[in-house]
Amino acid sequence: MKTIRLREGKERSLLRRHPWIFESAIAKGGGDSGETVRVESHDGRFLGWAAFSPASRIRARVWSFDESQRIDAAFFVARIQDAVRARTLFDIQSDGLRLVHGESDGLPGLVVDRYGDTLVAQFGAAGTERWKAAIADALLAATGLQKLYERSDASVRGLEGLPEFTGWLRGEGPTEIEIREHDWRLTLDIATGHKTGFYLDQRDSRKAFFDAVRRMGSRRVLNCYCYTGGFSVAALAGMRAAGIGDGQVTSIDSSGPALERARAHVALNGFAAERAEFLDADVNASLRRFGQEGRTFDAIVLDPPKFAPTAAHADRAARAYKDINRLALKILAPGGALFTYSCSGGIPPELFHKIVASAGADAGVDGYVVQRLAGAPDHPMTLSFPEGEYLKGLAVVRKA
Repeated sequence: MKTIRLREGKERSLLRRHPWIFESAIAKGGGDSGETVRVESHDGRFLGWAAFSPASRIRARVWSFDESQRIDAAFFVARIQDAVRARTLFDIQSDGLRLVHGESDGLPGLVVDRYGDTLVAQFGAAGTERWKAAIADALLAATGLQKLYERSDASVRGLEGLPEFTGWLRGEGPTEIEIREHDWRLTLDIATGHKTGFYLDQRDSRKAFFDAVRRMGSRRVLNCYCYTGGFSVAALAGMRAAGIGDGQVTSIDSSGPALERARAHVALNGFAAERAEFLDADVNASLRRFGQEGRTFDAIVLDPPKFAPTAAHADRAARAYKDINRLALKILAPGGALFTYSCSGGIPPELFHKIVASAGADAGVDGYVVQRLAGAPDHPMTLSFPEGEYLKGLAVVRKA
């Protein structure tokens, strides 16, 4: 068994059971890509078993902190069974859910989503790549399913020195899939959609937005960075539940194919086409134009892409988040609700709150923070890996 030895003082994070070991923490030792190595402190004490990644700044990711643990096929069977079993603890109103959430489930670099009878996996680190076959077998055994599609095309693969790959790993079938979420029907293409095909992490937020539109009787709703229109469908459903027959949802995105699918979702859920306006446009420019036109909205969603992939990008991202929130708050009607999000791991929740507060001050707007928002519970963070909380948001009601 190959060994890596850490520099003195660099074992503290591992003693807190954090799974990442950065290149700068290693004094000596190494291994092949994905190979399991023994991790020791500077004085030779055992710290963990980790997957080595010679190309990544995160030079090793810990599989286990138990010295007696063997990292073999049986290890992955047990970890995946535990992850699947944990999802039975959550009330998930959908047949699309996350089954494995990387480090939070003790499987660094692995993401697995289930869409109906199809699994979609992303192998994002050298360790999971090395054990891909065993992981695929364990996933099918734990779920009883027969179809597994691989979407290993995220940019993190390049940081690991791994080529991108997409395609069927086990079985095969259509890549176009329909799922149920709450009382709505939504579709995705697991071969081409963002992430593994869909943003499952916003499931509970879409339901919260439905509830807000219904309770507040919102008639004019704006969904920015709408992707395939999940929040738009939720808003229209909220209007229907409130008995509002003349409300309208405006949805903005810069992807034509995403807007076409969003438009199809409106029809699939039985809403009239004239109730939904779709703009293939830049969000910032659109928000400015609405302000110049004096156009206001009763409810707004801001769900932008990742502006800060790491903490090093936080300053630039903070300016971008502040700008869109300032513009949105200026066109939010008094008493209206803003659901605003950041999926940037480099922006912690407390900083995001400060950014939105600063945006409100610049816009001359105050509001009540009525709810803190986060990823759905099948995207968990753990006590030892707070980085699992990448998605954070605020529901703000503008004061009159």
